[in-house]
Formats: sequence, C-alpha cells, structure tokens
Amino acid sequence: MQQLCLHRPGWARRAGVSAVACLLAAILSLSRASAQEDSDEVVTAKSPVLVREKTVDTIPSQKVIGQPELVASFNEAMPTGVTVSASGRIFVNFPRWGDKVDYTVAELVDGKCVPYPNAEINKLDLKKLRDHLVSVQSVVVDPRGRFWMLDTGSLAFQPTIIGAAKMVCVDLKTNRVVEKIEFPRDVVLPTTYLNDVRFDLRRGKGGMAFITDSSGSGPNGIIVVDLARKKSWRRLNDHASTRPMPGFVPIIEGQPLVFVNDKGQRQSLKVGADGIAIGADGKNLYYCPLSSRKLFSVSVDALCDQKLSDVEVGETVREVIEKGASDGLESDSLGRIYATDYEHNAIQRLSPGGGQETIVCDPRLLWPDTLSLAADGYLYFTTNQIHRQATFQGGVDRRQKPYALFRVKVDAQPVLLK
Repeated sequence: MQQLCLHRPGWARRAGVSAVACLLAAILSLSRASAQEDSDEVVTAKSPVLVREKTVDTIPSQKVIGQPELVASFNEAMPTGVTVSASGRIFVNFPRWGDKVDYTVAELVDGKCVPYPNAEINKLDLKKLRDHLVSVQSVVVDPRGRFWMLDTGSLAFQPTIIGAAKMVCVDLKTNRVVEKIEFPRDVVLPTTYLNDVRFDLRRGKGGMAFITDSSGSGPNGIIVVDLARKKSWRRLNDHASTRPMPGFVPIIEGQPLVFVNDKGQRQSLKVGADGIAIGADGKNLYYCPLSSRKLFSVSVDALCDQKLSDVEVGETVREVIEKGASDGLESDSLGRIYATDYEHNAIQRLSPGGGQETIVCDPRLLWPDTLSLAADGYLYFTTNQIHRQATFQGGVDRRQKPYALFRVKVDAQPVLLK
C-alpha cells in the first residue's frame, strides 16, 4: 500500500496530505476542547472552596452555653482543687504528679499564688512527713469555715508513703495549722489515692468526713473519718459502684482517652470513685468513678454505722442517673448535684426529680476538674487539660499553658451541714 501511495498522481498525493492535515487539525481541536472542559471542571471543583472561605463566619459551629468568667490563670504547675471561703478567699492546690511543683497549696492574692499556709509546710521533705505536705489533691473549706488539705502521701501516683497520707486543718483566722489526722495502713492502702472530701459536722462529737479512694491499681471505696476521735474506716471497699466501668473509653477532643505506653500498647483508663458530694439534707452521699458515666448514692447513716457490715452498707447504694463522664461533683442547698462533663467541655446540673441541664458548655473547658460552690452564688471550677498529658499522648506532653480557674453564676448556696 505504501508503494501505491508513493506512485499516486500529484493531485492524489496532495489530496492525501490535505486529508491528513484535516485529521490532525480535528484531533488538535478535540484536544483543545477536552483541555477546556478539564479546565472548566477544575474551576468548578475549586469554586466551593472559595465560597467557603468567604462565608466561613456563617457556618454553624458548636453552641456555647453559659458565661464562665476567668478568675485566674496558671503558667506553672497544673491545678486540680479549688475552694472558696465564706469571706471570698480562694485557695487552689497543685498535686505533685511529675510537673515541677514549688508549693502544693496556695491562696490567690490579687490574682497571684501565695504558698499557703506558709512556704515551709509546702516544701517536700520526706524525712519530716508529718510536718510537710507531700502532694495535696484536694482543698475544702468545711461548713464551720475551717480549711482542710487532703494530702495523698503519694508522689506521681506511686505507692503511698507510710505516714504521709493525712488531712491537715488550718484556722483561717490565724492561718495556722490546728489539726492533723493520719490514716492507718488498713484504711489508706499502698494503692490508695485520696481524691476528694466532703463534710457533715452534725454527726458524732466533731463531725464526719467522707473521702473517695480513686485508685487506678487497687480497690476503690469511700473512707469515713470521725474528726473528733481521729478514727477512720473503709466503706464500699471494691464495691461495683466505686470501681471503673468495664470497657469504658471516653472520647475527648475527638480522640479516645487511653494510656499509650512506650511500646505503643493502648490501655483503657481505669480510675474508680472520684467525684463526691453530699446531699442538702445529709442523708445521701453522691459519688462517681472517673471511668464511668453513672452517678451513685449511698446512705450516710450506713457509712457512719460501724456495726454494719460492708455488704449491708452496699445494700443502700442506688444508681441515680446516667450522666456525662465526670471528675468533680458538687451540691447545693436545693438538693441539686453539679457534675463536670469532661467529654463535652461542660458542666451539668442534676435536679432531685431527675431533670438534667447544661449550665456551661465552652471549648475553653478543657477537662473541668474540681467544683466549689461559694456563698457568693458562683460555682468555681478548675480546668487543667489532663487528657493532654504525655501519659495519654504517646509520651508527648500536649498541654498548652495557661491552665485556668473559672466561675459561673448559678444563684445557689452551698450545703452547710453544721
């Protein structure tokens, strides 16, 4: 065929060349058209992006509830507890979990932390355990205006040091220590982690205190303290209501909260009875494991009656409500319970009739921890980004300072059983 083409007449050859040229032109035209279509498709695909950029402020976002006010910020150690006296004095504490902690308890004076009751007692001195604070997890002003510091006696969640776990009471008028209560080894176990405390000063000769043991490696429970006799005992020891919920995995900032060890192995969070609050009438004590979304109650009469067996005490336990995952709890004089909701950057209020309302929901509430209802009608609370600690982030500390202390107006009064 090629030979025949080569021997065609001139007009035929010219016609053949013209045909080829036309064919090439047609192909080129189609290519250009295709390129234009592709170009149109690219423009079309990019257009929504440009629209979103121009209208970003009109796109719906998470609803903010309540108006939390910033009380103080912390650029050094991480706070957990807060308490406010009747006269408005504010106290916070910083447990020794691994951060550099110069003082484990402080008073806020003009927005700045001042070691309380003095710098000396805040110095870590393992040779003088009775006279120094090791690691305070909670501070509470009791119904009679006395200031209590709950010393875990544990450094960085290690086993409690013998003789270090204690309650220390300070007279706010003199700013001096007036009472110390130590715990025997059958009450504060090597695995115990003293978490938070509440008081009913009408019971016994000097009142009773109730403390949660939130241990992540041993039995959980409630510790009862007779303040006048300086005697203490365990209740609901390893009871199902005080233990972590099996299979519980909270989701915070879109990520599951799990321990990630050096080998990359993931382990679920297992922390028991943590938050604690006492009812307005003093009949029931409310508590919740950190690794759970349930709120429980137990009879205070049963907790205080040493003649009852732990099984009999357990028979008074009630599951109150399924709520958010909580760290701190608080109560008010109207019988309502306040609960942090660390999965949703929120605080819930639970009514005796079963009602539940969100009083605060704010993206700044990165792990709301302790709650303290003050006489001024404000609910004070710390936020400390616990979930961003290196423990939960594959060894990388993702916390961003400062940590914060907020308050929100709730127009309620604290429970004062005295």
